[in-house]
Parts: sequence; C-alpha cells; structure tokens
Amino acid sequence: MLLNVTTAHGELLEAFRIINYLDISLLGMDLSVSNSVIWMWVAAMAAFLCFFYMMRPVDLVPGRLQLLAEMGYLFVLNMVENNIRPEGRHHFPLLFTLFYFILFCNLSGLIPGAFTPTAQIAITGSLAVGIFLYAVLLRIVRHGFGFFRAFAPKGTPGWLLPLMVPIELLSFLARPMTLAVRLFANMTAGQTVLSVIAVLGLAIPWIVAWLPLGLSVVLMAAEVLIGVIQAYIFTILSCLYIDDAFGEE
Repeated sequence: MLLNVTTAHGELLEAFRIINYLDISLLGMDLSVSNSVIWMWVAAMAAFLCFFYMMRPVDLVPGRLQLLAEMGYLFVLNMVENNIRPEGRHHFPLLFTLFYFILFCNLSGLIPGAFTPTAQIAITGSLAVGIFLYAVLLRIVRHGFGFFRAFAPKGTPGWLLPLMVPIELLSFLARPMTLAVRLFANMTAGQTVLSVIAVLGLAIPWIVAWLPLGLSVVLMAAEVLIGVIQAYIFTILSCLYIDDAFGEE
C-alpha cells in the first residue's frame, strides 16, 4: 500500500516536471529543448494541420470539416470585431493565432503521457508579457508621449494626481500578471485534479478502481470546456488591451 501511494505521488509530480532533452545555451540565454518546448511545437503544428486539412479543398458549398473550420474562424473574428474598434481590426491574424495556440496547448495535457505547456507560469507569463508589450508599443506609436496622459484621468484635480497616477500605473502594470496567473492557475488546477484522480487507482483496492476512471472521464470533459474558456478569456482580454491603444486620446 505504501509503495502504491509513493508511486502515485511520483506520477502526480511527473505531470509538471520539466525535462530537458537537449541543452542549448546562446549568449547567456537558455534555449534548451524540453518537454514543454516540444509540446508547444506539437500544439502549434496540430492547430496548423487541423485548419490546413479541414480547408482542403475549399468548396463553394462547404462540407462538414470546412464548415467547422469556418466556424472556428468566425468565432475569433466576431470576438475581434466586437471588442476592437475598426482601425485596430487588422490585428486579427495575431489574435487568431494566439487563441488557437493557447487552446491546443491547453488541450494537449489531456493526451496520456503528454505535457500541458500552459500549466507553466513561464509560458503563460511570456505570452501575457508579449501581448502587453505589443499593446504598449501600439499606444506609443499611435499617441507618442500622449500615452502617459492615460495615467492621469481627465477631470482629476491636481492635488489628487500624486495619488491617482501611481494607482493607475500599478493597475496598468498588473495586467500581464493577472493575465498570466489566471491561465496558469486554471490549467494547473485542472491537471492536478486529473492527475490525482488518475493515480488513485494505484492506491485503492482493484474492486473499486473503476470509480476514479469514471470520474476522470467526466473531469476530462470539463477540462476541455475549461481549456476553451481560458483561451477565450486570454484572447478577449488581449483584444481589450489592443483596443485601449486605439481609444486613448
């Protein structure tokens, strides 16, 4: 029994362990190829191949796969059109790629023996900081030094500015943190629950070992839904950050 519990504990940790397969260092940067990197490559390739094959050939009257691909395209397009003003909608390709990359990374962990890249704060943090800096750059290019006026709300009395500006600045700088932690926490929680349920079968009598299996199936369905929702939330917040860049005067 003790052996089973110890084995289960090891299996649980394995779901989050980073394993380097190829150590690479360039100019002080760690460019090693790990299981996290490999599964990001897998997620990106899977997303590309799904749309590539669903749209071959492109028919005037779409078949089932083409219709599914068009629905996926329109889903993100509607998200962008509803949350970004017209002059910013040419950023749709970036947001489309971001949504499906995150979605396939979220769902990759449901494959037995696979790894969930978005269950690592380094990955979600990099995505969040990247989209944050992209939105900041858009603001600076569009408004120049007027960008800094956003931290002093219109109509604020001068004597309140020493208080309001730091608050607005902290709120602005917290965006990538909240964006990263939200995705990371949800995916980590989901993977933890699935791992715990999956390894329970090693620590309980065989006669009731089917119970964790049945619960795992239910939780996996819930995890698919959570993966879609988290990709949606990350992308729609990215839309709002980009829209802010076009809305400041």
